[in-house]
Amino acid sequence: MQPPPNRDVPIPREDIAEFERLLADVEQALVELKQRYAQVKHDKKRQAELQKNLNQVKQVRNKKLPQMKVELQQIKEQLEAIELNLESQLFSWGSLKEPFWQAVRFGGLGIVVGWTKVLCWIIW
Repeated sequence: MQPPPNRDVPIPREDIAEFERLLADVEQALVELKQRYAQVKHDKKRQAELQKNLNQVKQVRNKKLPQMKVELQQIKEQLEAIELNLESQLFSWGSLKEPFWQAVRFGGLGIVVGWTKVLCWIIW
């Protein structure tokens, strides 16, 4: 068997700094992911509670009490706010950044090609 390779090779400071920066970025992304997961989990739980309350209010809605209508409206507003919050967790600028720049890049390319064709047509 061969001896293990020498592990005492010095690592350049730039590589160490880059690795530490990347590691910090990954740790920050993990913290943000955990926070978003906790928020989504909390919102889903709250959504289930409000949905249950909404169903209960609908069952006694036949009484047409004014306070029941107010409570029903409040529950609907809270549900809408939670749904909006959940949707905003799914869509962020970061997730749309790449498709946006792809559209800009290829749209710009299409404009350049189109104008080139027009100019070639005019010249000929």
